[in-house]
Amino acid sequence: MSVRLGINGFGRIGRLTFRSSFNNPAAKVMAINAPRRTLDYLVYMLKYDSVHGRFDRQVDIVDGGLNIDGDFVKVFHETDPAAINWKDTGAEYICDSTGVFLTTPKASAHFEGGAKKVVLSAPPKDDSPILVMGVNHDSYNSDMKVVSNASCTTNCLAPVTKVLNDNWGIDEGLMTTVHAVTINQMTVDGPSKGGKDWRAGRAAGCNIIPSSTGAAKTVGKVIPELNGKLTGMAFRIPTTNVSVVDLTVRLQKETTYEDVSAAMKEASEGSMKGFLGYTDEAVVS
Repeated sequence: MSVRLGINGFGRIGRLTFRSSFNNPAAKVMAINAPRRTLDYLVYMLKYDSVHGRFDRQVDIVDGGLNIDGDFVKVFHETDPAAINWKDTGAEYICDSTGVFLTTPKASAHFEGGAKKVVLSAPPKDDSPILVMGVNHDSYNSDMKVVSNASCTTNCLAPVTKVLNDNWGIDEGLMTTVHAVTINQMTVDGPSKGGKDWRAGRAAGCNIIPSSTGAAKTVGKVIPELNGKLTGMAFRIPTTNVSVVDLTVRLQKETTYEDVSAAMKEASEGSMKGFLGYTDEAVVS
């Protein structure tokens, strides 16, 4: 039986979650909540994506929501998650991709509408459990009502870090991520959003912009024995998709490049298959 999903927030992550579910027989989107978005605008955003191309499904507006290849998806327009009637739609597992309700108390508002579980699409601002697939997802238990899937950078960094730590141990490490532009950046020079990070107010399309990142510290929450051992920084660059992580570590045991490569390849084909990839080709983004 498919997992019945609801999506709160229909921005970039919400739409990609929606798209991916329609290529996964184990998941079925029952409803989405998109405040301040008309149905015709939702159709437009869903059908066309500047990075990922067109959505290869028939999308039509019907009474109360959308019809996707014959499947009805209810659309809500609520600003308060407690007001979303997930129960009537059958949605049980909610992806909250708003980036707003990033604590267990705030995300728990979804339970008032009938949700059973909530997955946050960003790192939490409290001690909500953080699960990274291939790294610590087996620590999940049914008592967890609200969990976080961490950030994109943590999902990149944590699997590589785990392989290194499991095989050779890590004393300390520095991560640098060269990261695609994000929604909080400016197209032309202007006041940065929030006013604190002046660099973030510089034009995203023509600058390499140093920025902070909590991804390395989050790894310490996913792999507790590495807590306090990793730190990191980010550079935002003028690309719309794909980021790279450069990780420098001091290991507890000596090794070679060949042995590290072999361990990564083995993990990508075994315990981390589907979560960690490996290539020795001269690829670019």
